[in-house]
Amino acid sequence: MGVGRFAVHAAIACAFASCIPAGAAVDVNGYAFDDVSKVAGKELKLNGAGMRTKFVVKVYAAGLYVPEKKTTLAEILQQDGPRRITLLMARDISSDDFGKAFMDGLRDNVDQAEKAKIVSQVGKFGEVFAMLDGLRKGDVLHIDWLPTKGTQVELNGKKLIENVPDITFYNAILRLWLGDKPVDGALKRALLGQAR
Repeated sequence: MGVGRFAVHAAIACAFASCIPAGAAVDVNGYAFDDVSKVAGKELKLNGAGMRTKFVVKVYAAGLYVPEKKTTLAEILQQDGPRRITLLMARDISSDDFGKAFMDGLRDNVDQAEKAKIVSQVGKFGEVFAMLDGLRKGDVLHIDWLPTKGTQVELNGKKLIENVPDITFYNAILRLWLGDKPVDGALKRALLGQAR
């Protein structure tokens, strides 16, 4: 096969493979997620990744990192060690819209008794995001659970929230995407490694 023909075949193969960058495990509509993410000195595995859409509009790509890959929320919640949700913003979203989506997700997926335990943490989370103008296309948001510190939220490398100590709060956040009434059913399946 000539060099020119080889180059054409390579280009076609690359197009079909989405040309995922080296080190990236999954490409979600042009948003790349690495195989592993280091959190609190531990290498976490990419459990799954997918796109959050609302009325066919792409809102963000999300990836879930855990110590060991699992396919159910119950199995993920039982794991010890750090965890991470990464959101790669695909469009601008106002603080009001982000806050409403957060509160709606809690209402739909967390029972009253559990909400009563985390009301102060929810308030702190809301206050921090209310101080932001919003999230912008291209922003990177990490929501981490650090066993020795608590929940930590980082936007574009800057810590917004840290040391929220209750695991119940972090588990409530996970339920926004993985609960019985997730924000996006297709995204839930993708994060649990059940579908792309």
